[in-house]
Amino acid sequence: MSQSQPTVVKCPTCKTDVVWGEQSPYRPFCCKRCQLIDLGEWADEEKSIAGAPDMSDSDGWSEDNY
Repeated sequence: MSQSQPTVVKCPTCKTDVVWGEQSPYRPFCCKRCQLIDLGEWADEEKSIAGAPDMSDSDGWSEDNY
């Protein structure tokens, strides 16, 4: 049985090659530092995931309409 090549991804923070496996505990990041940089960007709202607009009372939405 032949050995397949390990999957290699780029660290989202510094773009270093990272082997996707148990030898890379911070995957997809190359190290704890890059993981914390990314977490800080999410916490500071520099990154976000687009979603539906907030449905608040000021939008005219009401459960009574359904």
